[in-house]
Amino acid sequence: MLKLTNSRFFSLAFRLACRFNSTTTSSSGFPGENSDLRGDGAIRRTELYGSTIEQTYSGVLSFLRRNYTRNLKGVDVAVTGIPLDLATTYRPGTRFGPKGIREASVQLAELKTYPGGLDLFEDLAVIDYGDCWFDPGQPKTVPIAIENHAKKIIDQNVFLLSLGGDHYMSYPLLKAHVARYGKPLSLIQFDAHCDTWPDTYPDSLNHGTMFYHAVKEGLIDPKTSIQVGIRTYNDDFMGVKVLDADWVHRHTTEELVEEIRNRVGDTRTYLTFDIDCLDPAFAPGTGTPVCGGLSTAQAIAIIRQLGSINYVGMDIVEVSPQYDHANITALAAATLGHEFLILLRNKKMVDKSFLFGNR
Repeated sequence: MLKLTNSRFFSLAFRLACRFNSTTTSSSGFPGENSDLRGDGAIRRTELYGSTIEQTYSGVLSFLRRNYTRNLKGVDVAVTGIPLDLATTYRPGTRFGPKGIREASVQLAELKTYPGGLDLFEDLAVIDYGDCWFDPGQPKTVPIAIENHAKKIIDQNVFLLSLGGDHYMSYPLLKAHVARYGKPLSLIQFDAHCDTWPDTYPDSLNHGTMFYHAVKEGLIDPKTSIQVGIRTYNDDFMGVKVLDADWVHRHTTEELVEEIRNRVGDTRTYLTFDIDCLDPAFAPGTGTPVCGGLSTAQAIAIIRQLGSINYVGMDIVEVSPQYDHANITALAAATLGHEFLILLRNKKMVDKSFLFGNR
């Protein structure tokens, strides 16, 4: 037993030494282990690819410690924050969501991916573009500000992953993507709420009606769109296929994934993940929590099997850190964002027909 304990001790010590020594020839597998940079890679790293050693508890924050820049040359994926909570109907606070998700992402940048053991950023050029700026004192200007912000990125042939922010943000983001790719797009929506409740006011800011407008305006095609995890009632789901939370709990992950694939096919698809799709036990830090939702493990297992979808854009929304406990909601959102990037990396390396930004 003593011999085994000593062996484990020295193995751990060696792994830690390798982690903080860029000259080691060990294959310990920590991203950035051979980098000369120590800390603040978000602003000090000069290359798009590769990682740097960071102290997870300090330093300049960016999503997954990626370069914090607005230079889009050679970029595959840009991550941006949309700090919006003007459209909430219950608890506000999602304006702090992008900041909270970035903070929670630090551990995910520390190791190779699980379970594949990939050094994600050796293959995928990802940056943190910073947050969308808008004037909250002028609410009517907010939608076009978000739309124009997104256009600046995707018009440069860069894939956009947006961090929210309340769910209304998906509406101007969809407009930006439709302007680039044409309409309609298919929608994969993970959510507790359908967000297709009727709204006769075209200029209203409401995070429960934006997909009603999106269907009415032909931004999304309900015949090739699907909502997962729904557990609130609507008289009219507008033709969008609904796999509610009860259905998800009664079926296997594989059955669910097959339903999604069959629904969207190979159409251009926008993926939106409202963190309240997760049960409040797993995501208390959100504005409109609803009991009976998915677990974080369920959501991750589903996302990992959705690699065949023809994605054009993605977002993660409705993280309200002030209602969180021990950052578990922000961590769930950051982990899902990380999983999204793994899907995109695999498309780049395996599915050679996938073109970021349609370039």
